[in-house]
Amino acid sequence: MRQLPIPGVFATRWQQKFETFCDDKRGIAAVEFALIAAPFFFLIFGLLEVCVIFIMSSILEHAASEAARQIRTGQLQNSGLADAAMETSFRDDVCDELFGLMSCDTRLKTDVQVFADFSATGSSPALAFDGSTGDLDNSCFGFSAGGQNQIVVIRVFYEWDLIIPVMSAPLANMSNNRLLLQSTVAFRNEPFGNSGSGGPGNPAGC
Repeated sequence: MRQLPIPGVFATRWQQKFETFCDDKRGIAAVEFALIAAPFFFLIFGLLEVCVIFIMSSILEHAASEAARQIRTGQLQNSGLADAAMETSFRDDVCDELFGLMSCDTRLKTDVQVFADFSATGSSPALAFDGSTGDLDNSCFGFSAGGQNQIVVIRVFYEWDLIIPVMSAPLANMSNNRLLLQSTVAFRNEPFGNSGSGGPGNPAGC
């Protein structure tokens, strides 16, 4: 740069200013940070979102597993409650294990079904979404705790609101920037001496 002559009357003065400008290193760190700021923050907030999702998924897995023990051991079936009351009790057990990090409102949905054998558990009602709202369609969900030695599959769903709008859009699988979290527990009930209620199969029409 220094060897390039600048013709004209003010050649020397302009050349001196140009050399001074080229030699000025002030603010270079700010410029460099501005160039990498967008991908840097995208990476940081993206990692934060993924970490939160992983933690919430683990909590939901824990809650489903702990609540399932009431069914597997027959404690819920032998409580003398009606099916609707047992479903409410099971839901409350799930909520108690969420450590207050998830709201036990309409975003929490459960499905408990009895199957003839483990190979049939793949016939659980498929997930369906309401096309108009983007919400989970739980019309095929039911509750059947089963009796002793019966195979039970428990599915717990939670519609998690993603923290970071726009940036988290690729992670959302529901409308309004939400992600559906799911936990599934399959087991055979213990021989607790109660035939229980509800036979194998999914709700009618599902």
